[in-house]
Amino acid sequence: MSTLFREDKRIINVGLQSFADSIVSAGGKSVQVDWTPPAGGNRVAGWSLAQLLNHPAVEHANEKAYAAFLAAQPVLAGIGVARAQMPGMDGRMVLHAGPPIAWQEMCGPMQGAVIGAILYEGWAADAEAARRLAEGGTIAFESAHHHATVGPMAGVISPSMPVWVIENAAGSNRAYSNMNEGLGKVLRFGANSPEVIKRLRWMAEVLAPALAAALAKSGPLELKPLIAQALQMGDEVHNRNAAASSLFLKKIVPAALHSGFDAAAIADAVTFIAGNDHFFLNLSMAACKSMLDAAHGVPGSSLVTAMSRNGVRFGIRLSGTGEQWFEAPSPVVGGLYFPSYGPEHAAPDMGDSSITETAGLGGFAMATAPAIVQFVGGTPQDAIASTREMRHITLGRNSAFTLPAINFSGTPAGIDARRVLDTNITPIINTGIAHKEAGVGQIGAGITRAPLECFTQAVIALASRVGVAVPGIVRSTRS
Repeated sequence: MSTLFREDKRIINVGLQSFADSIVSAGGKSVQVDWTPPAGGNRVAGWSLAQLLNHPAVEHANEKAYAAFLAAQPVLAGIGVARAQMPGMDGRMVLHAGPPIAWQEMCGPMQGAVIGAILYEGWAADAEAARRLAEGGTIAFESAHHHATVGPMAGVISPSMPVWVIENAAGSNRAYSNMNEGLGKVLRFGANSPEVIKRLRWMAEVLAPALAAALAKSGPLELKPLIAQALQMGDEVHNRNAAASSLFLKKIVPAALHSGFDAAAIADAVTFIAGNDHFFLNLSMAACKSMLDAAHGVPGSSLVTAMSRNGVRFGIRLSGTGEQWFEAPSPVVGGLYFPSYGPEHAAPDMGDSSITETAGLGGFAMATAPAIVQFVGGTPQDAIASTREMRHITLGRNSAFTLPAINFSGTPAGIDARRVLDTNITPIINTGIAHKEAGVGQIGAGITRAPLECFTQAVIALASRVGVAVPGIVRSTRS
């Protein structure tokens, strides 16, 4: 005991930094532990979390939802026109990325993309007339997620656009996405000039029919094995799709050549795909949507089935809370900007592409994509650390998608909203950065995190649905 009192003492402080500062100012020594109470200190969310952890109904629901997610087998089954394929798509309707948002609230790039879609459809003669039409209330704007659909960045899809049709061969659900236009001035970044509209029409009149003919010859294309192979080749299938696009081309070209379709059209289509390393992105997104929708709608489940952003708000949905969105302001993405651009030029985080992270790919699989880490700002060690960190908030690892850099372990998959609150570790997302003004395009890429507030709302709402006692509260956002 006497030896103890003669030793140099240090006090370990957990929590408020001011306690440690007081000790130091009084001449003592303190070691500060970086710790935050669960749920970021939100009392109601913390209480809800305590009721839901190890709750038998939630555990059972998560087992069911997670099993459906893992079992899903997304297959490219067809290519069609949005109005003919997608449920509930009719009339003058325009779909957009992220949770529901009105025209007046949309950010610049999304408004620019909507104007482009109106011009593409021929509903207005010029951009100014298209803007007046959008403001006039005669066009229905709806979240793409409400139509089993996803689209990158602005995610704008109008009735005449061609879409991928993805079927879950292990279930009964379908998912859809538009086709990737490449880089530069493109609709998804809000560009709507004549060259943009011309390319969209070429995609509808030449690219989509040529690919449809090839697919008719080849038969349905399984996407899960293709994604798995791309992960082995250095893609994470969100920001990097170079390998996946090449693998897709390898699959589709022989069938296209033997399809009997117009040779010049096939040549144009193949040339377009070969020049666009992001071409597979929309397919990977739709595949992920297919897998997650298979797990959606299990009462009591805390599994996250969607994370998406509309350029103003970030939203998530849980399997066990139906169509309800839980929203917080979209963050501005931190990362590397192209020359002459910086955060002051950036639109807040936008796009449905975070569906890849929701499915355990993208930022969750960064360990496998060393070629991308410098582009988004970081090192290979950072990427491995990010993937390992995500294991703390997921229900398991997906053995269908393995990562060579960490001994071929499966990607962390199945985000559990409870674990996010319990650890205060929020899902990591690697993503492109759009200019805040329509039409400028991509100005960088980087890393961001899903806002914790979305998860606090979601866990509180789930507690209410499960029927556990939560004093005070319960608000959530939109349905």
